Amino acid sequence: MTQITEIARTALAVLLLGTILAGQQKPFPVISTVDAPTIAGHPVQLDSKGKLLPWPMPDDTGYSYSSHVLTQWTILWDQYNRQRLPYFFCCFDYDRTTFELAPDPHWVNSTGYLRAMMQGFIERLYPYTGDPRTLTFLQNFVDYELENGLTPEGYAWSQVPYASANPGATRYSGWSPLGEDYIEPHVVGEDGYAYLRLYEMTGNTKYLRAAIRCADALLKNYKTGDENSSPWPVRCYARDGKTESRPMGPYSANVIEPIMLFDELIRLGQGDVAGYTRVRSGAWDWFQKYPLANNVWVGYFEDTIASMGNMNQVIPLEFARYVLLHPEKDPQWREHAKQLIEWVKTTPKWPKYVVHGATVTTEQGNGTNFCCNEPNQCCDSHTSRLAAVEALYFARTGEVAYRDAAFRSYNWVTYFQGLSQNAPTPFSTQWWFTDQYSDGPRRLMDAFWAVPEWAPADESHLLGSSSVITKISYGKGSVTYSTFDPQSSDVLRLDFVPEFITVNGKPLSPRSDLDQPGFTFDAATHVLRIRHDDARDIDIQGKEGKTPPQYISFDDPHLPGGTLLKGQYPSGVIDWGADEWKMNVPDGGFGTFNLALADPKARSAEFRFYWPRIFAGVDVYNGGTSDATLTVRCPEMREISVTVKPGELRRVRTGWRDPSSSVVFELKNGEGLRFDNLAYIHP
Repeated sequence: MTQITEIARTALAVLLLGTILAGQQKPFPVISTVDAPTIAGHPVQLDSKGKLLPWPMPDDTGYSYSSHVLTQWTILWDQYNRQRLPYFFCCFDYDRTTFELAPDPHWVNSTGYLRAMMQGFIERLYPYTGDPRTLTFLQNFVDYELENGLTPEGYAWSQVPYASANPGATRYSGWSPLGEDYIEPHVVGEDGYAYLRLYEMTGNTKYLRAAIRCADALLKNYKTGDENSSPWPVRCYARDGKTESRPMGPYSANVIEPIMLFDELIRLGQGDVAGYTRVRSGAWDWFQKYPLANNVWVGYFEDTIASMGNMNQVIPLEFARYVLLHPEKDPQWREHAKQLIEWVKTTPKWPKYVVHGATVTTEQGNGTNFCCNEPNQCCDSHTSRLAAVEALYFARTGEVAYRDAAFRSYNWVTYFQGLSQNAPTPFSTQWWFTDQYSDGPRRLMDAFWAVPEWAPADESHLLGSSSVITKISYGKGSVTYSTFDPQSSDVLRLDFVPEFITVNGKPLSPRSDLDQPGFTFDAATHVLRIRHDDARDIDIQGKEGKTPPQYISFDDPHLPGGTLLKGQYPSGVIDWGADEWKMNVPDGGFGTFNLALADPKARSAEFRFYWPRIFAGVDVYNGGTSDATLTVRCPEMREISVTVKPGELRRVRTGWRDPSSSVVFELKNGEGLRFDNLAYIHP
């Protein structure tokens, strides 16, 4: 037996049992209270009723939620540029001192899931930030799969993505312990839908053609299905579609991903619309007759052998999300969504934990064994999914209990952002890349769409749209964007009051509701809702507001922790002098690399802009034991001074309007101060 086979067989046995250690898990209560003092290594923050508040800024939900998704993106972009991997491993580990990352060499590379989940994340992140790098990243990511991860022509499942690959393999054909040259049809649907949405984001028809190939393969291999066999198997050999041998399997409840692909192609009038319509109808009828009626939610994860007893929460919650966003697809959307939320929260198949009022769900189990870890050690992405569905249910129905439940669960999720030295990981030395940096943050971004008041109050962001956003630009008192569809409902939160809103250059009128095209604006929350029925280009102009700053995150370009800054960093932006400042590893209130004083006892430190710019501010964390005072000076401006309590994170804003060359930080008790997200504005 080869070493890789031994490792893989051991890993597979672990997953099949749904336990961390080989053997039987101890019996577990379905729901238990675990009011731990820390989450992912961070001290919990509670309100006056003992309920969980978000991390790292408990009194600012918008900052904490936004920090989560931006931190995960920062790590993605850092890894993309630092290691230049054209693919990502399923799991990675990091040195607990240097925080340098290394791929896990043993576990399955979840290629198909990761790309679909990543597309969903970037589809939401790009309009939120307006950062074109997100699109560069996503297209390179997907292009690699299209070049190295598709089945050969002439197969029964031809030119569709493989679901996984061996660790470190640069070409994909499945994970050896489960067989060779196999695919997972629900992943074909999931990836196909992601290709189609990427086509809508970019206009590049190669993604449309890839989506149609996926839909055509699903159409060709469709079967009616019954109680023991779904319309498509959970896993089959790509060459002939056969399901013989135990790692394959005839049943997966996850037909919603293929249905979403068919829906979108039918809507766009692309491909074999008649065939897609017929098969979509058959798959929907099967879904209603079997899993929706008997709650047999099995057949999702790529690293398990199919079992009719091993349930998971992904399939029911993703279906609930689908009908909440598209209630016209299901006359019983309200009953079905509520039923599935409650099933996930009460099923005895795996344990749930209540942590200071936040409901935390694990991912899968059979009633005796479950995946993946102990309380407060997992599963942030799956809890994020539960919270998303509850938040969207509130947005659709107005039932505030679901909003409140979502809020506490999302708060728990925020403690897992970035890298924490003391955080346990799902398998002791692994972070699941699919979960931490794609699936989880895409579902946390549903929070902004469902409850816009949870977004930052002092920034402008497009939070959600019924259409893909193809381009967007933020300015002082302005947001300009375009949608793929001429009909769309959009949600924004602004830091200014809109005065003029036009669609395709024509004025849009304010309304009390959106039964017709127009907009509503809540002056108290600055939430703007827009409906447009025959235009793609939207321009919002207003008074006041702030010029969106640019940020130095101290992760791009990456420098190892402890590096003394000398001269320019990043090139052409700031000159740090020599040996006054250093790069600091993730620490305290910061989940990514940050800035610290080279000499912790220094009373002042200076940096200079390479060209004069407006210093807008910086995030400051006090890891010391006493109050620290930061005073910011520059020759041309009034000074500002703030006091930061021990363990406190503050976002400091100068309010300066004129450029400066030199900025001086003066400090009192500043030994524990750390700095991140340095903001500046081009004059």
